[in-house]
Amino acid sequence: MQHVLQTGLSAGMSAVSGLHSNKPPKVDPSFDGLKAVLPDSFVPTAETKVTLRGKNGNVEAPYMSIGAWSWGDEATWHWSPEELPHVKEGWQVFRNAGINWIENAQAYGSGESERICKQLFQGLNRDEFVIQTKWYVVPDNTTNLFHPSRAPAKMLKESLERMGLDYVDIYLVHGHIHPGSIAQTAKGLAECVDSGMTKTAGVANYSEKDMIEMADELEKYGIPLATNQCEFSILRRHPEVHGLLQACKDRGIVFQSYSSLAQGRLTGKYNSHNEPPKTYRFSSYPMKDIEPTLAVLDEIAKKRSKSIAAVALNYNISKGVVPVVGMRSAAQARQNAQAFGWRLTREEIKQIDEVSFEGKSTVLWQQG
Repeated sequence: MQHVLQTGLSAGMSAVSGLHSNKPPKVDPSFDGLKAVLPDSFVPTAETKVTLRGKNGNVEAPYMSIGAWSWGDEATWHWSPEELPHVKEGWQVFRNAGINWIENAQAYGSGESERICKQLFQGLNRDEFVIQTKWYVVPDNTTNLFHPSRAPAKMLKESLERMGLDYVDIYLVHGHIHPGSIAQTAKGLAECVDSGMTKTAGVANYSEKDMIEMADELEKYGIPLATNQCEFSILRRHPEVHGLLQACKDRGIVFQSYSSLAQGRLTGKYNSHNEPPKTYRFSSYPMKDIEPTLAVLDEIAKKRSKSIAAVALNYNISKGVVPVVGMRSAAQARQNAQAFGWRLTREEIKQIDEVSFEGKSTVLWQQG
């Protein structure tokens, strides 16, 4: 699975790979980015919860989740088993900070990331963590291809076995490239909810139109669409500029951002003399084009005594976006947890908006 995902991203599933241009498209200066900003009085802490709506009860989760894509994934993230102790340390740091939500997928490490979660959950009560995973939608197996309504439940059952769990809190469709229709997929998600294998259902990489269609189909089973997860960061404001973010807010759908730090590009780790690995394909613009953006983030970070990553994450939070952020060490966990307990001013957000990128969508994957 992990190799299929990386091959697809390199071929054009990512909006900055394959046949797509890597020239960063700027946001139209006339676009008012302050419209999306939450009231100044809303200052999330680690205790602040976001509500993901469910049929038989809601899920209350922190205002940030821990992205587990790198765990066990060699094709994209060059994972080494020696990293596991560092991930365990980071998990403890995050939990101590009140961040106990892990975001996973069946494709990550071809299931190894979910197996690692089983180790992280050992000794914990089920109500001490929130776990989200995503259905591997690629039509490269007979179940997805010939049994589209049964596939989500079958593959979720396998996920639960890997994680040693009876249920997940949130189950997403990883992207709208599943061979079955949205109606067939909604039927499959409904089976997952009604069987008790997941509390809530959501989607990822869905356009506004398809998201609304999925919400309407799930409603036939009495299930609210809990969330839509798309790439969103200072380097890809496409969901905000094109109305998807506002559509989620209007419908009570939690908008999650993956690649919230543009796979490390918004942390200060990389520069024009130290480019990220080529397998880090989301928002993979040349670092020389990103350096003016990083200069603004660095200025704010120094003024605030925060990490550059914390400033970038706080930007997402300020726009009403719940960020997913990767973690491979305790140091990264501490750095990312700095995003809580304060808010960028509107003037600071405007400064960042002026050096942000719009990004693009793709038919193959990043439709939202």
